[in-house]
Amino acid sequence: MKYLNQLLGMVLLVTASTLYSCNLMAKEHKTTTLLTSVTKEQPAKQFVKIALLLDTSNSMDGLINQAKGQLWDIVNEFTHARCGNEIRPELQIALYEYGNDNLSSSEGYIRQVLGFSDDLDEISEKLFSLTTNGGEEFCGEVIQTSLKQLDWGKNPDDLKMIFIAGNEPFTQGKLNYKDAAHNAKEKDVVVNTIFCGNYEQGISTDWKNGASITGGDYMAIDHNQQVVHIETPYDDIIIQLNSKLNKTYVSYGYLGSQKVAAQAAEDSKAYSMDKEVAVKRSVSKSSRLYKNSKWDLVDAVEADEVELAQLAEEELPAELKGKSKNEIERYISEKKEERKAIQKQIQELNVKRKKFIAENQKEESGELENAMLNAIKTQAAKKNYKWD
Repeated sequence: MKYLNQLLGMVLLVTASTLYSCNLMAKEHKTTTLLTSVTKEQPAKQFVKIALLLDTSNSMDGLINQAKGQLWDIVNEFTHARCGNEIRPELQIALYEYGNDNLSSSEGYIRQVLGFSDDLDEISEKLFSLTTNGGEEFCGEVIQTSLKQLDWGKNPDDLKMIFIAGNEPFTQGKLNYKDAAHNAKEKDVVVNTIFCGNYEQGISTDWKNGASITGGDYMAIDHNQQVVHIETPYDDIIIQLNSKLNKTYVSYGYLGSQKVAAQAAEDSKAYSMDKEVAVKRSVSKSSRLYKNSKWDLVDAVEADEVELAQLAEEELPAELKGKSKNEIERYISEKKEERKAIQKQIQELNVKRKKFIAENQKEESGELENAMLNAIKTQAAKKNYKWD
């Protein structure tokens, strides 16, 4: 009987450690067995980590343009996501380019453009910096490089995904894509493949198999398709509110003025693509995922990352120089309330905007948009992510 109790205790311990999923609260988790009780601390945060691996060889300009707009769709999708019933996941995005002659041949024509980041302005800036030039496209090698270089973490409840897009055979390069895919599977990273071309051609060149090994999705898109946007009665109002939103940011420190300029620059780039892209970015900026505590005093105070009394005079913006601590606190509090009100207006208008689009949409959304969002929703559901 003694040995039976020990055996049952071991089974229960193993089961508790392997079946934990994000439908449980990410707080203290207590496991009781026949022999003992074990208290396990679960991570306080859940992460959604997405690595975009984009082919920037010749003819891939359409793919890059679709990715620039798709960024805001991903952000807006995860704004309302929950890990189970409790935790709102943090979103981090990394970016790689491959297959470009301007890149180093010794590095396999691969470049990490950005490691995992939650700075949405920086991610946008890096996407807009991409240019195309012909080259060799080594899919297996870029997957393996992203697995080695990025910090994917060890939390089994995090949602970890690679999206690799290109138009050449998946088998190119010295590193076998199957080895890279198996390595991804070991890290609990799902590889999704997006072939820019004919669906059957993508299958015959192993793009589908590259995804299947990790349980990912295979998709084929027309990367040169012109996305048809539906203008709504709410677009101009949302863009105007975005301008008001920018005025609620209170810069500080050596990054302050630089990041204020970057915020405006990324707004301008989004608008230059299409009004709807600017609207989507504005909606993202009204969400919980647009955080700027490294340079904005409102976010920094909210996150307890700054002690106002310890800020030097030269670190303050012009409007706060010479002000007392109480005056600064009052100013920041007013900006915080102003921001919350504007963000709420944008979110409410976006609900009406989405309803208008659903009622008037005659064509499908952008090719890349549909492909990525469908895969994200499918794979998130497997880890009990929910939307509200």
